Amino acid sequence: MVRHLKSAPPVSHDDARSQGVRETVAAVIADVRSRGDAAVREYSEKFDNWSPESFRLGDAEIERIVASVPEQAIADIRTVQARVRDFAQRQRESLHDFEAEVEPGVFLGQRNVPVSAAGAYVPGGRYPLVASAHMTVVTAKVAGVSRVTSCTPPIRGEIPAATVAALHLAGADEIHLLGGTQAVAAMALGTETIAGVDLLAGPGNAYVAEAKRQLFGEVGIDLFAGPTEILVIADGAADPFVVAVDLLSQAEHGPDSPAILITDSEPLARQVMELIARILPGMPTRDFAAPAWRDHGEVAVVADMAEAYDLADSYAAEHVQVLTGSPREALDRMRNYGALFLGEGTCVSYGDKVIGTNHTLPTRGAARYTGGLWVGKYLKTVTYQEVTSRAASVELGRLCGRAARVELFEGHARSGDVRAHRYARDPLPWAPTDVQI
Repeated sequence: MVRHLKSAPPVSHDDARSQGVRETVAAVIADVRSRGDAAVREYSEKFDNWSPESFRLGDAEIERIVASVPEQAIADIRTVQARVRDFAQRQRESLHDFEAEVEPGVFLGQRNVPVSAAGAYVPGGRYPLVASAHMTVVTAKVAGVSRVTSCTPPIRGEIPAATVAALHLAGADEIHLLGGTQAVAAMALGTETIAGVDLLAGPGNAYVAEAKRQLFGEVGIDLFAGPTEILVIADGAADPFVVAVDLLSQAEHGPDSPAILITDSEPLARQVMELIARILPGMPTRDFAAPAWRDHGEVAVVADMAEAYDLADSYAAEHVQVLTGSPREALDRMRNYGALFLGEGTCVSYGDKVIGTNHTLPTRGAARYTGGLWVGKYLKTVTYQEVTSRAASVELGRLCGRAARVELFEGHARSGDVRAHRYARDPLPWAPTDVQI
């Protein structure tokens, strides 16, 4: 029986603010579609007070910016990107092209082909997500994407040097200092100076997420992303201080970031809640973390670990951290999560920043039907067919004729009939008498 010591209201996907976001984004996209660069520049001036001669950074400017970043930061970026690249490469190598002769003279095949061009959006604002450069650009390049166009906004009129360095070292072919809906729309639709892409990837605020949603179909996207989420499964042996710190680590992402604890120990649950109350006032990011915990924090006490895993699966949370005596049980017991973090030695922050797996993950229950960004998102799994046996084509033609006519698709049926006629002289009662076949 689940008992909630702390509950949060259900998430609304369609409140008044969301309606305002949708309308604003729709207007910006329509304007960029109509006026191209002029609209992009106008919105950049309006929202970011940023209107350089060119939004795209040139090679010399990139070199100057990268040189301004401390050596340790560059070394750390290289280390993390090497880990992301290694994991993405392992993913790529797990995807195999194949061709099989499924019956004599009938060959079916599959290839994994990268998209030609991808757009990588790296947020700025209060917290520039430098790590998003690794996740979007490095992964795209490992997939084999020829052109990766990246956009990141200026921060209070300044160039985000570390983000630019990360984009450059990751292999971005173009780096534009441009943010928000106007950046996403420019990459998706193309303008006079920014070539359009085939797929958009990367996190962002509500306006960026809504822009991706509205543009989906004209271009592909990685996934629909909402506020960051953490769900911790802990047993009575877990350290309550570790649990409290880890919950708050994700709450600082924003005031609407859910932080959820599921445990079979009420004493642990109450200790965690008391520790959070003591830690929060001293957090430099408490203006985000405090309302996130107040309004979206949850603590649930369950009878046992089996119930804990079942309840966790019902949330389908983005990040699930397992602090139990047997954390690997979650691999067999759970199905719905963006990423699992197993044991006390692992934390969600490692996944966000340094460990090498991708941190762009499904939120708001989307883990029920999708995983996160990975090398396969940049690949199209395409098929091909070849029939080299006349006998096989005859049999397929006859089968196609029968199957298509069941569905009243006479034109499809006739394509099959023609092969059966050419290779086995089957009759063609529907063909004009004066046509030589």
